[in-house]
Amino acid sequence: MYGWRGRIGLIVPSSNTTMEMELHEALPEGVSLHTARMPLKGVTEEELLKMSALAVESAKLLKDADVDLILYGCTSGSFIGGENFENELEEKIEDEVKIPVVSTSSAILAALNALEAQQILVLTPYTEEINKREREFLEANEFEVLDIRGMGIVENTKIGRLEPYEAYRLAKAMFTEEADALFISCTNFRTFEIIEALEDDLGVPVVTSNQASLWYALRELEINESILGLGTLLREY
Repeated sequence: MYGWRGRIGLIVPSSNTTMEMELHEALPEGVSLHTARMPLKGVTEEELLKMSALAVESAKLLKDADVDLILYGCTSGSFIGGENFENELEEKIEDEVKIPVVSTSSAILAALNALEAQQILVLTPYTEEINKREREFLEANEFEVLDIRGMGIVENTKIGRLEPYEAYRLAKAMFTEEADALFISCTNFRTFEIIEALEDDLGVPVVTSNQASLWYALRELEINESILGLGTLLREY
């Protein structure tokens, strides 16, 4: 039986081509991943809010697969409504399907707190509009955002075509020694190949949306296995 240690039900935007691939590569033995999708083509505030309203229907489909946990796998889609939006979204889904629910935004907050990071740098593929919302969300949760830089991309499939080295180069270009951690945002932004290299080169922990989501989902399932090659978070916490 697949998922004898735990089954993760993943909800992603319909245009996300990265998160499933990265998570499948890193799942511990005995943990399975099962996916449902919500319609989204462009990473805009309007589309993200419209998508979140459809999360319950996707979760109901995953319930049929007898999953143990549902992961709402969209960073911007789980912070776009403000400070407590991710908690409200999780509770709304949980009330309907009676299965524990976590979101990528909750995972990021938990990861940064576990790493005791306070002053952070944020790299995203988003537009200035979405970056503004992300800064507000992080600062409302008591993190100091030293800098947030985006790539101005709206089309989500275009984000999915970005190469990991692009994240690496941009991260190094924006780095400052004041930072406690670097956060690379977006579940459709491919990062797994460059997390270790960035940590080695910058000397601080690196958190990415998919890495934090995997870490948090496994911890919620009480699977505390150390995973190598994906940075301090999954190796030591």
